[in-house]
Amino acid sequence: MSLENDFPLDHGNKKESKLKIERKEGEPTPAFKGATWAALLVGISAYLIGLFNASMQLNEKGYYFAVLIFGLYSAVSLQKAVRDKDEEIPVTSIYYGISWFALIVSIALMAIGLYNAGSIILSEKGFYGMSFVLSLFAAITVQKNIRDTQRARERD
Repeated sequence: MSLENDFPLDHGNKKESKLKIERKEGEPTPAFKGATWAALLVGISAYLIGLFNASMQLNEKGYYFAVLIFGLYSAVSLQKAVRDKDEEIPVTSIYYGISWFALIVSIALMAIGLYNAGSIILSEKGFYGMSFVLSLFAAITVQKNIRDTQRARERD
C-alpha cells in the first residue's frame, strides 16, 4: 500500500502541484526514523562527552562506558528476541531469558554504580541516568525501525 501526503505548493497563477511522498505499508515514516537516530546519537554523545569531561579515575570511566555498551547490546538483543517470539520465529527460552537478565543487570549496574559514586554530584548522576535511559530506548526504536523497513521492502 502506498501512503501519500499531499503538500500544496503555491506557484502564483500556475496550477497547484503536489509533492507526493511514498512509503511501503508497515514502514516507519522518515520523520520517525530520523527522530530515533537523533535520540540515539544525542543520548550516546551526551553520555560519552560527560564521561570524557568527568573528573573520575580512568577505571571508573571504563566501568560506565562498559555499562553503556552492555546496556545497548542487551536492549537491542531483548527487542529482537521479543519481536521474534511475537512473529513466531523460533527463539530458545535460554536466549530469551538471558536477554532479559542482561538488560536487568545493565540497568542495575548503572543504578548501583551511580548510587555508590561518591565523587559525582547529584545532578551529574541524573545526567548519566537520563542519557543512559535515552540511549537504551533509542537503540530499541532504531533496531525496530530497521527491522520494519527491511520487512516492508521484502514484501515487494
